[in-house]
Amino acid sequence: MNDVEVVVVGAGQAGLSSAYHLRRSGYEPGRDFVVLDHSPHPGGAWQFRWPTLTYDRVHGMHSLPGMELTGADPRRPSSEVIGGYFAAYERAFDLRVLRPVHVRAVREAGDGRLLVETGSGTWTARALINATGTWDRPFRPRVRGQETFAGRQFHTSRYPGPDAFAGERVVVVGGGTSAVQHLLEISRTAAATAWVTRREPVFTEGPFDAGRGRAAVALVEERVRDGLPPRSVVSVTGLPMTEEMRRARESGVLRRLPMFDRITPGGVEWDDGRAVAADSIVWATGFRAAIGHLAPLRLREPGGGIRMDGTRTVRDPRIHLVGYGPSASTVGANRAGRAAVREVRALLARPRASGGGAGPSPGRAAVRETAAR
Repeated sequence: MNDVEVVVVGAGQAGLSSAYHLRRSGYEPGRDFVVLDHSPHPGGAWQFRWPTLTYDRVHGMHSLPGMELTGADPRRPSSEVIGGYFAAYERAFDLRVLRPVHVRAVREAGDGRLLVETGSGTWTARALINATGTWDRPFRPRVRGQETFAGRQFHTSRYPGPDAFAGERVVVVGGGTSAVQHLLEISRTAAATAWVTRREPVFTEGPFDAGRGRAAVALVEERVRDGLPPRSVVSVTGLPMTEEMRRARESGVLRRLPMFDRITPGGVEWDDGRAVAADSIVWATGFRAAIGHLAPLRLREPGGGIRMDGTRTVRDPRIHLVGYGPSASTVGANRAGRAAVREVRALLARPRASGGGAGPSPGRAAVRETAAR
């Protein structure tokens, strides 16, 4: 049994931001807080991205607090660039991330503390910052006949790159940025492609400025305040039109078809008689929040989501979700980490239920903020 004040679950952008602000506030890693990450290496979900997603194709990667990401080769895979950056960040601020550690469940420990059960031991804490993201919970809709398909099926989480589809007939399902990226590069190697989305895609022109960003965040934030599952960013912002996408639309590659009604051994079919033959189906249908380990705390609302007040869950003020809902972006994750730590500090400053003392006072463990760049 390991006793700390705060457990951070996840070491992606949001988890590292939270750990940085805890460290800066005077909390000592290993003694006052611990970061548990189930991934094998630094890099969060980025380490699992497909090789053709080079750094120059990443949308708006925001540097972590206290250490800029500079001088990256835009032609290198984003998994290498960001994985290396996260590893350097962990070393620079001595965050002592424990990995691979899989968190199985978080439940009541008694005396106002939380019990964090993992495959590598158990921790108790007065607060928990959950930064598990979505990558570990890919979503693939159930479609009639899916199990009869004679070809291959991939989700974005296991996308192998365009060379795997050379000479094939490929159906790409999904209306987000990843679906469009998959479709554009697969179309260069495949014999034929078809693009299927449940809703008509909305393409946006012009820069994604601060005003549009705030409006998008407000829409997602409204859902989590109401206890509804968060929507994806693209669902509220639309697809930003690029020159490559414009050419693909003119050539017919970005011609959208509505969602098919069934899958057959040789492809997909619609009730109106249309059919498309396929050797592979790529499901770029998104992800859901990976928060199953929080189920024992009963945080969900009747609407299926977790009601939030900022980063704090309304049902349990000890639990903060960062990188969830409106903070599910690199800049949003940074801000959420700072906000969560501010509230956690206020929580830990209160006396324990048993009359114990407060958490560590800021400055007890000074943070060396000189980063090796």
